[in-house]
Amino acid sequence: MKYMVMVQGSQAGYEAMRGNASAGTPAWSEKDVQAMFAFMGAVNDDLAESGELIDANGLTEPARARFVQEGEDGRPVVTDGPYGETKEVLAGYWVLDCESLERVTEIAARVAQCPVPAGSPSSAVVIRPIDDLGGDV
Repeated sequence: MKYMVMVQGSQAGYEAMRGNASAGTPAWSEKDVQAMFAFMGAVNDDLAESGELIDANGLTEPARARFVQEGEDGRPVVTDGPYGETKEVLAGYWVLDCESLERVTEIAARVAQCPVPAGSPSSAVVIRPIDDLGGDV
């Protein structure tokens, strides 16, 4: 079964990784950032070796996002991010092919143990099965 495993983040988290602290989010050092990248690299390497990894990517900060929706006149309305009403955003993801929900849950639990500086908020990891009923796109 295919699953999407998603890590949530925030604009404050991206700022912290650049060394800018905010209320409840301490600044990261270069050593902290490198530890996070090394951890995620090891996860990716293990998933590639096991044959479960289909795709994985980290996403840029919300401030670089665009939000597109239909306006009242039916024409698209495009807005730059970040959005004040959005606290958590998708920070990165994996698309995995795992034998069971239990296995993908083990992987998500490992991802949730990613090292962060003391006092940093934890990032939620979300698992969503991918619906293959529609066939290949």
